[in-house]
Amino acid sequence: MAYIDGFVAAVEVAKKEAYITHAQEAWAIMQEYGAIAVAECWGDDVPDGELTSFPLAVKAEEGEVVVFSWVTWPDKTARDEGWAKLMTDDRMNAASMPFDGKRMIYGGFELVWEASAAAAAAE
Repeated sequence: MAYIDGFVAAVEVAKKEAYITHAQEAWAIMQEYGAIAVAECWGDDVPDGELTSFPLAVKAEEGEVVVFSWVTWPDKTARDEGWAKLMTDDRMNAASMPFDGKRMIYGGFELVWEASAAAAAAE
């Protein structure tokens, strides 16, 4: 079963294009190490919360947008092997990230169920 790495970060609105370029470059490297899909989502309707919210989670500041992304791997073994290689790849230099990596939250998730209209139509 596929394995998912999920990420939430705050990115300055003015750095949207730099973020997209960074994501595309990182995706190319992730593919080399076994990733099979990626999704990058720019916050459009992400409300502030009083107790919990995406903006609170990443300490979003004025002029920043929350981004939500995920990388799909074939399985956890492929992810663990790929992630180990990513962490030692000089091309994945944290200094090149167009956002504050200290405020990014991320984690690995076991995919337990998935559906899509396209898959249902193909059945």
